[in-house]
Amino acid sequence: MSLFKTVNPTTNREIKKFQEHTSKELENRLEKAQFGLSLNRSSAFSLRSKRMKNLAVILRENKLQYAHLITLEMGKPIKEAQSEIEKCAWLCEYYAQEARWMLQEEIIETEASKSVVCYEPLGILLAIMPWNFPFWQVFRFAVPALMAGNVVLLKHAPNVPQCALAITDAFEQARVPEGAFQNLFLSDKKIKLLIEDNRISAISLTGSTSAGSKVAATAGKHIKPAVLELGGSDPFIVLQDANVKKAANIGLKSRMLNGGQSCIAAKRFFVHESVYDNFLHIMKEGVAKLQYGNPMNENNDLGPLAREDIASNLAVQIRKSVKLGAEIVLGGQRPKRPGFYFEPTLMTAVKPGMPVFDQETFGPVVAIIKVRDEEEAIRLANQSEYGLGASIWSLDINKALRIGRLLQTGNVFINSMVKSDPRLPFGGIKKSGYGRELSHHGLKAFVNVKTVVVE
Repeated sequence: MSLFKTVNPTTNREIKKFQEHTSKELENRLEKAQFGLSLNRSSAFSLRSKRMKNLAVILRENKLQYAHLITLEMGKPIKEAQSEIEKCAWLCEYYAQEARWMLQEEIIETEASKSVVCYEPLGILLAIMPWNFPFWQVFRFAVPALMAGNVVLLKHAPNVPQCALAITDAFEQARVPEGAFQNLFLSDKKIKLLIEDNRISAISLTGSTSAGSKVAATAGKHIKPAVLELGGSDPFIVLQDANVKKAANIGLKSRMLNGGQSCIAAKRFFVHESVYDNFLHIMKEGVAKLQYGNPMNENNDLGPLAREDIASNLAVQIRKSVKLGAEIVLGGQRPKRPGFYFEPTLMTAVKPGMPVFDQETFGPVVAIIKVRDEEEAIRLANQSEYGLGASIWSLDINKALRIGRLLQTGNVFINSMVKSDPRLPFGGIKKSGYGRELSHHGLKAFVNVKTVVVE
């Protein structure tokens, strides 16, 4: 039975499908991964670095082709898809340059003759990756993992199989050792068995909270480390002394990037009552101007959502919230046209207990909450099972920094939208997951920190 297929979200037409790998094919890939591990962990750093630089060149040379695949399979606007490829190339160059010092041995002064902390690869790593940033999510895990001497088995989302194959081909073109990066077309049942396999050393998952819970349970049962980057319902706090126009414009960009299908998108806007009307007016104008349509058209701001179930679930969340008292200012409907489109939506009178407040909304929905003061903003922002990112807007930087320390999140951005950066650690707390990706923290998430003492 075909589990992996490309369905164009713009037309809802199936384009290509792929069969699940058999148990024999999986075993063959595991054997290749063991061979690739012996090659990669013994490779000189200079050689690993050269491969990543080659990979950056390959990405840029094929940027339009890769971007087209992203847009075809999950509906990301083509201009955003190209930016995603550029960001992947930057990440390759960053680790090619910086991973050497990240892996340097540490000399610790003790009463012994010599005390050393060294960093060694864990082994074969399983990457379970999502569809919303089909290249970036894979690269931000795989590049530092390979630079540390590990090898990677990729289980990508079922709706982006051609992206998975293109990524695999890019790594092969960059001359990573045979077996060091391989794609797997596997069902969830076989993934569970794979996590249990003794040859798998650790797991990285980016996805839903429910998926993270299942993976963590299996990994924990078999005493294997895991990094989980899960959902988010990021607060966007606008204080009374904020640059309201800039906050509204950047907030709209943060919310609508990738059609709102981002774990770090601004999802709950907490706006001080003294600037609420102005903020709402600017946001309303911005939402009204958004153009949605064919994502291959660079003039369109939004394409379709990635899948039918995502669009249907978003409609249910909005409908239930309206029944509980939320108000739709703009949008809120699925247009009558082929594909998985959803109107850019602006909602007010949003409160705790409503799905658009309590749950992660994956789509172009701005939910605005009026607050009396910063204490109420902090309390409501933390009233969430998620804790990924937060954005605070104020001209008083010290005040914003103080508020940022009180927010229960893994990332805080002041007068800016939340975004990932290869130089900074990225991850969340609470049901947004645990562990960190990117920077030296992400690289060291999948190494053995070994202490060596010489008397």
